[in-house]
This record gives sequence, structure tokens and C-alpha cells, in this order.
Amino acid sequence: MKKSILAICDVEKSYAYNFMEYINQKRAVPFEIQAFTNIDSLLEFGAREEIDILLISDQAMCGQVKELSIENIVILSEGVHDPQLDQYPSVYKYQSSNQVIREVMAYYGPEALEASQLPSSRHVEIIGVYSPLGRSLKTSFALAMGQILARGKAVLYVNMEEFSGFEALFQKSFEHTLSDLLYYIRQENSHVAYHLPSMVETVNNLDFLPPVATPLDIWGTTLKEWERLLDQLALHSSYETVILDVGQGVEEWRQILSHCDKVYMPVLMDVISQGKIQQFERLLQMWKERDLLEKIQKVHPPFYGSYGDGTDYVEQLPWSQLGDYVKSVLRGEET
Repeated sequence: MKKSILAICDVEKSYAYNFMEYINQKRAVPFEIQAFTNIDSLLEFGAREEIDILLISDQAMCGQVKELSIENIVILSEGVHDPQLDQYPSVYKYQSSNQVIREVMAYYGPEALEASQLPSSRHVEIIGVYSPLGRSLKTSFALAMGQILARGKAVLYVNMEEFSGFEALFQKSFEHTLSDLLYYIRQENSHVAYHLPSMVETVNNLDFLPPVATPLDIWGTTLKEWERLLDQLALHSSYETVILDVGQGVEEWRQILSHCDKVYMPVLMDVISQGKIQQFERLLQMWKERDLLEKIQKVHPPFYGSYGDGTDYVEQLPWSQLGDYVKSVLRGEET
């Protein structure tokens, strides 16, 4: 099905084309992007094609543009603009492209995005990362894998831990988190996945949904709600792969991992850790979870010592020894 059209019009050519390049790299954004650096080309295109949303600089906005049949117009503002444009929502031009698109998507409304809904027959690969052990580099492994896979396709990382530490890790607070998405699920909102583009953050082209702020949102989520979230991501998002970093606080971890196409389980080789893994595997056999056992691939992530803190740690993962190990796992060289 054809994607919705997002048009950007700015007389500053470098800005328009850099923004278009950024959107094209964001494979999960459900738009076909069109960039214009003058009004004439925009008017010509708008006369023959339906533009779903127009992001236009305050300098380029004029009466002829208002006459086009465009339902959603957002002003690309430099901070102060003509009061006559106050009838339109605006975003600040000189901020990151990621923040601009998040604000635009917040204005864009889920109903309009239904036009670009993907076929329900497509398959979204779901990768689970889980370990009954602590200090196994589970999250580092999952983030490294996500960034490596995101070089070639649209990937979403979802952290399902009670205590992720992401605000300290990224040294920022998040406006939207998994808690918000779970709230929409509980309200039986049919447009859950359409809220994603305005909620996700990005690191090295990997989209991630900021984790819950309180463990109560993990402990209080039912299996039905988790399953509905996964169904929404599969049916209505543009992601090709979803990575679930499943914490031990998820009561229904067995059922969730059973929904995954692959499950990677980071393990440690010391005697105590191996004893715990043996107990874990015996329990799965006792619970008759043979299919899940066959999905699980044990991995042995090498220690990763970063030269930086916070975001630097995460961004360096694909180029570290751990990143090299993840690449070998994806190539099937590690068993």
C-alpha cells in the first residue's frame, strides 16, 4: 500500500535536503518524503498529488499554499513568525531532525496515518533477549544487536525491565515511555502503534521506546495486554524487526518468549551461573516448554569496557569486541 506523503518546503536548500535524507534513513517512518526549495515546484506537485502533511518554513508560507488541499500543515519556525500563521501548529526549525519529526508526528494524529497501514499479511521478526542470570550483559547484547541490524532495516528495541536505568544511561528524561503505550493498550485504543513515531528515541539509526518509569507498569501488565501490544506492532508499525529485552519482572516471560522467532540467552560460565542455567532448563522441560527450549540460543558475550559513559557507551557497542561477537552470532558462527 502506498505510503502517506510528507512534504517539506524550505528556501534553505541544505536544510530541506538534509531533512529528507534523514527521513529516508529512518525506515520506520511511514512516509514518502518529498522536498521542495521553492513554492512553484510545491504548487505543481500539490496540484497532481495528495500531500498528507506539509512541513513548511514561515518564509515560504503564502496564500497559494493555503489554497492547496492539504489537511495537515505544520510551520517550520525559526522562533518568531507572522502572527497570521498562529492558526497552524509549529515546530522549531533549529533542533535535531529526530525531535522535529517526533513533534510533527504528535500533531499528525493516528487517524491520518491509517491511510498508510501496511498489509496484515507481512511478517515482523520478533527477537527475544532473556536470561535468568544477572550481570550477563543482556541489555548491552540487545542494544548492540539492535544497532547492527538497524544498518539495513527498520528495527525497534523495547526494554521490558522493571529497572532499566535508561534515564541515567542517556543522561536525559523522556517525555514518553513504554508506560504511555501500555496505557493506550489498557484503554483498548486501536491506534496504539500510530503513536510510536512521536514517542521513540533513536541511537545509531536504532529506534527504541524509552522504558517504564516505574516497575508497577511491568508488574501490572497482563499477558493479554503484552500480546495486544505485539499484535499492534506487527500489524500497524513499519518495523521489520522488534527486539524485546525481557526482564525477570515480566511474570508472563515464558508466553512472551514463545511469541518470538528467536531467543538469545546470555549466560556466564562460572559454576554457580551454570547451576542456575541447568535449573532453568529443567524447569522448562518440566513445564513442557520444548518449543521454547528449541528457540533459545545461549550466547557468551565478552566483557565490554567502554571509554565513555552514558550515550557514548551505547553508541560504541557496535564497534566493540561485544559488537564483533554479536556480528558473529548473526552470521551463525556462534552456537
